[in-house]
Amino acid sequence: MSVYFAAVSNSGGSRGMAAAVFFRAEGALISRGSVSAVAYLAANGAGFRERALRLGHVALAAPVYGVLGQSDRTLANRLAYLSLRNMTEDRIAVLAQEYFEDILREHVLQGGLELLRKARRAGHRIVVISDGIAPIVEQLVGELRYVDDFICNHLEMRDGRATGRLLDPVVGGHDLGRWAQGYADEHGLSLPACYAYAAHGPDVLLMSSVGYPCAVNPDFTLRRAARDADWPVMDYHV
Repeated sequence: MSVYFAAVSNSGGSRGMAAAVFFRAEGALISRGSVSAVAYLAANGAGFRERALRLGHVALAAPVYGVLGQSDRTLANRLAYLSLRNMTEDRIAVLAQEYFEDILREHVLQGGLELLRKARRAGHRIVVISDGIAPIVEQLVGELRYVDDFICNHLEMRDGRATGRLLDPVVGGHDLGRWAQGYADEHGLSLPACYAYAAHGPDVLLMSSVGYPCAVNPDFTLRRAARDADWPVMDYHV
């Protein structure tokens, strides 16, 4: 396992695959991010007062997330998930399933699915990287079907309740370039032969670490970086 993040094996793929293709889920595969998920869970708290307090925190965190999301998604994610403090683990699991079925499934991007299919036809190892929490991301990768490994965020739990904190290391920041190198070493891959599809500014180091980066539906920061680095850019939103 990488010393930076532990990848979860989804299909037991072998080391014989030609290269890895790293997909940042938010922006490349789905059109909804952490704030959407947190808002849904917060809006379905156990009581009116609880819902009001949680949604109030989401309302305060959302504009901050919008700003930080182009430079430091680690801090942005930490702030967003504070809204779930004291929610029970069982409640989160139930709402995560409802969120996926009612919201997220409809926001899987067809352009991203086609990229996944092409990567599979080429015999590449497919790795999904998500800011989302495990109860949601596990359902997403199951729906996508082509995924070999994935990494995501995990809520810290104490006595069956969320503390509002994410367990370290938090997915979303600039450590993904080092993680990709560790992943490649573990699976006998050469990063210059690997691919990355990403949408946000903090993904620059991940993209810089591979031989074939592509900015997908990029935000302002990544679009500018892609232009400066002469990386290809793809735009699809459905």
